[in-house]
Amino acid sequence: MRIAKWIGLILVFLVVALFALIGALHTFRGTPVSHVRAIGDGHAPPTFADSTHRATVALLTGIRFEAGNRVDVLLNGNETFPKLWSDIHSARRSVTLRLYFILPGAVAESLHVVLVERARAGVPVFLLYDAIGSSFRDGYLESLRRGGVRVAGFRPVRWYDVYRAQNRSHVRAVIVDGRVAYTGGFGIDEPWLGDGRHLEQWRETNVRFMGPAVAQLQSVFIAGWAEATGELVTGPVFFPPSEPAAGGIRSAGVLFTSPTTGSTPAERFLALSIGSAARSLYITNAYFVPDDDQRRLLIAAARRRVDVRVLTAGRHTDMPAARLAGRRNYEELIAGGVRLYEYQPTMLHAKTLVVDGTWSSVGTMNFDNRSAALNEESNLVAYDAPLGARLDSIFARDLRYARELSQAELRRRGWIDRALEIGASALNRML
Repeated sequence: MRIAKWIGLILVFLVVALFALIGALHTFRGTPVSHVRAIGDGHAPPTFADSTHRATVALLTGIRFEAGNRVDVLLNGNETFPKLWSDIHSARRSVTLRLYFILPGAVAESLHVVLVERARAGVPVFLLYDAIGSSFRDGYLESLRRGGVRVAGFRPVRWYDVYRAQNRSHVRAVIVDGRVAYTGGFGIDEPWLGDGRHLEQWRETNVRFMGPAVAQLQSVFIAGWAEATGELVTGPVFFPPSEPAAGGIRSAGVLFTSPTTGSTPAERFLALSIGSAARSLYITNAYFVPDDDQRRLLIAAARRRVDVRVLTAGRHTDMPAARLAGRRNYEELIAGGVRLYEYQPTMLHAKTLVVDGTWSSVGTMNFDNRSAALNEESNLVAYDAPLGARLDSIFARDLRYARELSQAELRRRGWIDRALEIGASALNRML
């Protein structure tokens, strides 16, 4: 009996250890794509100038490209919030919001005022917030509900579905009347106010767009709402007849990424964007922590004589661990021909990418494993020379407020910095 008892305890321990190992491996999973290879004639990867390649990228990432979208780039809070509040205030059919980051303060109160005002005017208003990314003053959500706003939290942490706790909705999506939409890196908090050039006024890039892509972002909201509430909403208040917008660009669509095991749409999008660059690749990203495979792709692009430049957060970052983890491999990237810059005036939170001045992305996706493998993200992706030129010019202007890093400087950093970088990089799959 005593032997049987011990055998039973050992078996229980082994089962618990096995589930713990499965959970750890699931939590720290990465993505598998290591290189992009063109099979067939020639060895150079196809570029986005090839329409068949653009169609292939759409198939591999789930982006539905359509013509007739008007896209306005909005920099920082002083360009974003006045238009956002005005658009919401003008709503007549519906307002839907799926937001990751909301904190108590003046911006949250402005949001409260405009949402309740529209709800009391009889407009259906829906707010879906991420249950970990957001927090509220006492009574805030109840006050919204009393005002007629329908509110739900996305993936609150409960013991019976704790396995999903790391998979957050990092999406930013605001859709007004099914005709005007916003995405980008903005949050509902004071750091997003201002001009992005002064301390505590974060540097951000968002987009406001009209046209067929709006319905795609609306579907991102509705998918999240269905999971959070069990209610799958539809109808013309959300999906009015699509019309091309005046001044529409050549082709645009929404990249919505959702976590899965193995290769993800986010990973494939980044790999194909880097692998298809022929002349220039300009990346602006708040949290630049490329894994081994992504570093090889960036260096391979530089060795193809692509002008590869990365602008990321400097000393004013709100995530020092992410900066440390990224800096551990900066010497390797610079040696491979990648030019790296750190933004100096304040926190840089933008997430943009421009390839060859025509293929561009603005949204929520960071250049790290969390965005590639673990989070839900929303990006507007376009193939359009004027939009690409606009983002290229913004990148060039931001470089005037940045400092380029050199190998000599990085080699001079002390052992404490190196030790912190090693420690931070041990957690880079969670950053």
